[in-house]
Amino acid sequence: MSESEQGDGGETPVTDYDIHKVLSALPHRYPLLLVDRVRSIHLGERIHAVKAVSMNEEFFQGHFPGAPIMPGVLQIEALAQAAAILGIETLELAGTGKLVIFMGIDSAKFRTPVTPGCLLDLEVEFVQKRSRVYKFKGRASVEGKTASEVEFTAMIADPPGA
Repeated sequence: MSESEQGDGGETPVTDYDIHKVLSALPHRYPLLLVDRVRSIHLGERIHAVKAVSMNEEFFQGHFPGAPIMPGVLQIEALAQAAAILGIETLELAGTGKLVIFMGIDSAKFRTPVTPGCLLDLEVEFVQKRSRVYKFKGRASVEGKTASEVEFTAMIADPPGA
């Protein structure tokens, strides 16, 4: 395993994270579930997840007919869902019903269009951790080319009505 695949402490990343584990970690479901698989998680540090972008996505019906492009806001949502998995796994919150909720989005930049047939790589890392509030930095890319990048803040919360 290369140094880039190991955490700072030399920990082996979690790599057996399929769609079933994604569904158990996130409350999202189709059509808003935007993470299909996790390639690796370095608990407390970073995650590499993947979204398979298909022409069957509902948003392509209107964005844009004849020239389908994945909306940038959905790329950010996919990064946020990857961050939520990282937070839930790091804090061992799977199955507790806790939610990871957006608080702020900063420095969002969109570099290149994402089109049907792409595998969108979602790479997110912790920037800051405080009690229930966390800052993340994320990058979505296709074949190594940056599609979007963002910094965002999220918090751990109980579900509404709990």
